[in-house]
Order: sequence, then structure tokens, then C-alpha cells
Amino acid sequence: MSKVSKNMKKSIELIDKSKNYSAEEAINKVVEIAKNSTIKFDQTVELHVKLGVDGRQADQQVRGVVVLPEGTGKNVKVLVIAKGDNADIAKANGADIVGDTDIIDKIVKENFLDFDVCITTPDMMSVIGRAARILGPKGLMPNPKSGTVTTDVAKAIKDVKAGKVEYRLDKTNIVHVILGKVSFGAERLMRNFDAVINALIKAKPAAAKGTYMKSVFVAPTMGPSVKVSGIENK
Repeated sequence: MSKVSKNMKKSIELIDKSKNYSAEEAINKVVEIAKNSTIKFDQTVELHVKLGVDGRQADQQVRGVVVLPEGTGKNVKVLVIAKGDNADIAKANGADIVGDTDIIDKIVKENFLDFDVCITTPDMMSVIGRAARILGPKGLMPNPKSGTVTTDVAKAIKDVKAGKVEYRLDKTNIVHVILGKVSFGAERLMRNFDAVINALIKAKPAAAKGTYMKSVFVAPTMGPSVKVSGIENK
């Protein structure tokens, strides 16, 4: 059993376990925990939602994208794999790295992963498949559902830079999404929270039965989770 640090113990003591926190109260508590921490970097605030679905069933998958109205607070490094005019468009619209087969070779041979999002065009998918075994496990494989396989490269770059994030179930039917930085403050974080929760509600599979949102937690990068009450029955 791992030893709990003094900083974590202090953070846990700030949470009233007998209290049912509303979303706004929980986010305020996470900001308070982070500000009282001995860790001085600007922590990320994370949202973890346990869904009442069975992700092993094709008709109960939950996956999509949402643009956070307040952004992510992160400088997202975008790789675009394209050629010709699409490569020129990518460069003109702020892509950090642009290439075609040369970049794919670098990913395959050198395990090059110095980017946060990979965008490509449909004509490159047959080639980028060579890097799928590396990109897939890292969640970096372009996919039409996430808008990262597209003919509109300029819009895809703009959306990602503006704060578009992808959500999907993990193996335990939990969705993990970042809400932004502690420095955003509770009000901005709350706007991002609402955007994600609404997106998840809209993404509810028709085959899902019973309680859809089983539990909702928010947490700073280096601190304890705070449970959000009142959303479980949505």
C-alpha cells in the first residue's frame, strides 16, 4: 500500500465527506485544494464520469468531441499529415508540424510522438495505417468521429487550438476529460464542465438502461477527487 504524502493528507482534510457537493461547490473545492497545495505549478482540473453502459457492446459505445468554451489552457501541438495543397493550408493555419510519408516513417522508426493531436486527410489514411500500432495505444490515431480525418484541414486545426477535446470510454466505462487549468478559476471551469456534461448526455446510447451517469468526480492533477452530487440521475 503506497504511503499518502503530507500534502495529500492536507488536501483530503479540506473535503467534507458528509457533504453533498453541487458541481459549482465541487469545482470551487478543487480550486481551493490546488491553491493550498505545496505544488506550485498550474494544475490541470480533470473530470471523471462513470457511465452506466457496457462499452464491450457496439451499441453502447460513448465517444465524441466537444469544444470547451474556455479552452483547455494548454498549448496544443498539432501534427498534420497531408500533401500538396492540404499541406500548404496546414502550414498557413498554424499546424506545428506538417509532413507526409517522412513523418510516418519517423513515427514508425523513431517512435516520434512529440505532438498532442494528429490530423490527416482521407487520402493519407492508407499510408498512415503503418503507424497505427504506435498511434493507437497513445490515443493519437486520426479518426473521422473525432474530426481528425477531414478534408477541411484549416477548420480542424482551428477547432483543436480553440479547445476541442475528445472523450471516450475506457475499459472500466469511465470517461476522463480535462476541464482546464486551476488558474481559470471556478467560473470558467464551470462553463467547461457544463459543456462536457451536456455533450455526454446527448451522446447517451439508446441501448443504455438504468442510471446513465453513475458517478461524477472532479480533481486537480495532484490532489484528491471531489464527488459531484445531483447528476447521477441524468
